[in-house]
Amino acid sequence: MAGAVRGGDERGPVVDLILTHKRGIHEKATRQWAAQRLARVLGTEFRGEYTPESSQAGAPYFVPDRTLLVAEAERIGIRGPADLFGGVVPYPFVATKSITHPLPDDARDLPEGWSHALGEALMPFVLPGLTVFNLEDARRAGRSLLAAGMPIRSKPGHGIGGSGQRVIATAQELDAAIDSLDADAIGKAGLVLERNLATAITYSVGVLMVGTIGLAYSGTQRTTRNHSGHEVYGGSTLRCLRGSLDDLLHASVDEGERRAVAASIGYDREVGRAYPRFYASRRNYDIVHGEDGAGAVRCGVLEQSWRFGGASPAEVLALQAFSEDPGLARICVSSCEVYDLIDVPAEGEVSFRAEDPVVGAITKYAIVESDDAQACVAASRAVQDSERHGHPA
Repeated sequence: MAGAVRGGDERGPVVDLILTHKRGIHEKATRQWAAQRLARVLGTEFRGEYTPESSQAGAPYFVPDRTLLVAEAERIGIRGPADLFGGVVPYPFVATKSITHPLPDDARDLPEGWSHALGEALMPFVLPGLTVFNLEDARRAGRSLLAAGMPIRSKPGHGIGGSGQRVIATAQELDAAIDSLDADAIGKAGLVLERNLATAITYSVGVLMVGTIGLAYSGTQRTTRNHSGHEVYGGSTLRCLRGSLDDLLHASVDEGERRAVAASIGYDREVGRAYPRFYASRRNYDIVHGEDGAGAVRCGVLEQSWRFGGASPAEVLALQAFSEDPGLARICVSSCEVYDLIDVPAEGEVSFRAEDPVVGAITKYAIVESDDAQACVAASRAVQDSERHGHPA
């Protein structure tokens, strides 16, 4: 029974848990659009923003706007992955890009809870790189990576969708990039410095468990230009199947995708070993596959997302389709973000189409591409062919 949770407690309403108040209204609107559909999957109702009174009708199902800390989750009654669409971590930095790489040997700063073993364990599943938590460490680490003779990418640990990133090819560019950073923000969330790939495809690989439905997916991202002219996330096309990441690995259609799924499995496994208190119902990984400046083919996880993300509207459409048709085994779905007010395809479901005071005019929608396996593969490959460039995640 979809509404039964916690060993017999009745499932309460789906609620929107707002913890970050600085984001644009388009993010809230999209999250609540998805929460309404998650309520249908769970056989309950959507009650809007969470309040302490939300629990009076049973144990709520939370859709948070960020990854939660263990203490936050326990305080509002979240006890495991069945209680939320997202994830829970023991320390704030674990939810950022910063866990993807080890610290340099001469690092001066590190956060409470840092796992030296994790950085080493993840090396087979990521690009060459380092994480730092102060600007002086960043200068030294950046120079050591540039010594290989190839450009690197600078990524603030807390960045979303490619925001704040810079490609760096020289020591002068490195100094300019570091001088532009907020030292306090880097001290809290870290800075990632990693090899930049000259040509690449960015895969999205994920797994979800909502109610009784488990699905895994792989797909590709595309980028777009925002109103400032910056290249940012523009959407994903996902090939979804019922099952786990292991099922997805066996069903992968080409070598690049197989390597991306395998990297996600390894990354996910090692994070769980390093932080046993971590759990998530939504696990999404961005993986890049392509050639570096020396022509070597590389594949690595760029970052993880254990919260409602850009691909989530498409994920929710797939969950809804699997819920409505128990015999459905595969489906292809897309999420789209366009920084303009556009007319969407007739089959598209719009989550936001308006002027956002933070990002400007934006249209966001999701669409079912196909429930046919061959058509799913064709849609995914079409995105790959049109999006071969440096990685934004």
